[in-house]
Amino acid sequence: MTGSPVTGLGSARLGPAERAGSLDRMAREEFDVVVVGAGIVGAGAALDAATRGLSVAVVEARDFASGTSSRSSKLIHGGLRYLEQYNFDLVREALTERALLLQIAPHLVRPVPFLLPTTHRVWERGYLGAGVALYDALAFQMGSSRGVPHHRHLTRRGALRLAPSLRKDAFAGAIQYWDAQVDDARYVMTVLRTAAAYGAKIASRTQCVGFLREGERVTGVKIRDLEAGTTAEVRAKQVVNATGVWTDDIQELVGGRGQIHVRSSKGIHLVVPKDRIHSSTGIILRTEKSVLFVIPWGRHWIIGTTDTAWDLDKAHPAASRADIDYVLEHVNAILNTPLTHDDVEGVYAGLRPLLVGETEETSQLSREHVVAHPVPGLVLVAGGKYTTYRVMAKDAIDAVAHGLDGKVAESCTDGIALVGGEGFQAMWNARYRLASVSKLHVARIEHLLQRYGVLVDDLLELIREQPDLGKPLTGADDYLRAEIVYAASHEGARHLNDVLARRTRISIETWDRGLGVVQEAADLVAPVLGWSKKQRDREIEYYRKRIEAERASQSQEGDQEADARRRGAPDIVPTATP
Repeated sequence: MTGSPVTGLGSARLGPAERAGSLDRMAREEFDVVVVGAGIVGAGAALDAATRGLSVAVVEARDFASGTSSRSSKLIHGGLRYLEQYNFDLVREALTERALLLQIAPHLVRPVPFLLPTTHRVWERGYLGAGVALYDALAFQMGSSRGVPHHRHLTRRGALRLAPSLRKDAFAGAIQYWDAQVDDARYVMTVLRTAAAYGAKIASRTQCVGFLREGERVTGVKIRDLEAGTTAEVRAKQVVNATGVWTDDIQELVGGRGQIHVRSSKGIHLVVPKDRIHSSTGIILRTEKSVLFVIPWGRHWIIGTTDTAWDLDKAHPAASRADIDYVLEHVNAILNTPLTHDDVEGVYAGLRPLLVGETEETSQLSREHVVAHPVPGLVLVAGGKYTTYRVMAKDAIDAVAHGLDGKVAESCTDGIALVGGEGFQAMWNARYRLASVSKLHVARIEHLLQRYGVLVDDLLELIREQPDLGKPLTGADDYLRAEIVYAASHEGARHLNDVLARRTRISIETWDRGLGVVQEAADLVAPVLGWSKKQRDREIEYYRKRIEAERASQSQEGDQEADARRRGAPDIVPTATP
């Protein structure tokens, strides 16, 4: 493992000044590669390229991870269900990556147990048991079982000791196995900060509106700064399209849909309080279409997901009442105290970018990724799954390397610790001392360490300078006021929605979906982002209308009606507005 990239290299900070500096450099310089899209694949591609010594620019039309990469099941997993499809290579690859991510980002990725109930004592236990045993065997074979316990078979009584909320008549026994979980949006932002430390120039709210061409060859991108309303040209030797469900849209800018076609599949998740389901382990259920997870998430459970075709608004996929009913119906089939709509704190919907296959069913489309060169100078990467982002990024930059003159180093991201990860275990071991010195409860220190790793020193320094920032937010007391300031000063948050929906998860973890903290949060970030009172008021109003539109959409029966209601919220307001 290499040392921390912050030491002796560039800054891992993504604040307002860094964004302005990146845009200035983009307008003046030619880069080896420009990455379009700052979800997990784009972030991974930027880090892969930067750590090979290439000059890198990253542009993202909205906030980092604002699409698929902040709306997943938040799992780092091998894909147990892919064994049923005999896709052993994909499972092996994913399990290898699971082990790597546990090493390079121990502050963000951690093991999580799941209970797989069985309804038939003999054949199903044997069938599923063989599958889980193969899952563990593949992990061991690939050297990727370190830190993740082996599976075990449980009787009904044994399973009920772990999960008393299960209905006794709903299952005959269970198998417990382990995977890993992550805060997906934070992980993307951390990958980008690591790329920045290695020299990448990164700007959110910067939309690719066209391509630069010399004959057939792509030589860069045309961008619009959505905050300032200005346009610029960014020259590059190679461009990477890593835009997920927007892949076809970007392809149209270059003159056609190209070689890869992507279809969107909607997945929705519900968030409920921890006390609604009495269990010390996550639960996984097989459904007629996919799988349903009950995932531990701090003081909450995340329950999902669905898998249905979506061809409406890609920016704001809407969860309908039918979606919510579907999830509740399936999870209630195994709970002794059913959940109701009143138990749901938060709802979020996301789109999976699936490669179009022979079948019309989105649950059957390929999750494997493809890299292509649709025209000279342009590399396109699509498909895949969150867990294997690093492999997708490597393959994309390998394709970039083929298009560059001169020798490009091999990928080395399998040995690069993400910022905050290097030295994490030692700092975790010192958490009681940190609590004593900082005057914060050890539970607060643990919370900060599991979000920032060794960068917790940044937060503690903020609190030392402004002791008031050491207080919890009123109405969202899982988070400290310092975290809101830090989201804007170091983590690239440009708007309230960025802070409340992605840098924190307040928008899905509170009953009022963050409405109670919106004024306090706005007051904290306004000085960092230079907001006028008018801008602050508009940010608050935008956030309130967004929550109102989401709630309205979730009361509609079908996708069309839900989409219409969700579109009722105004788009994000630019800070350039006087």
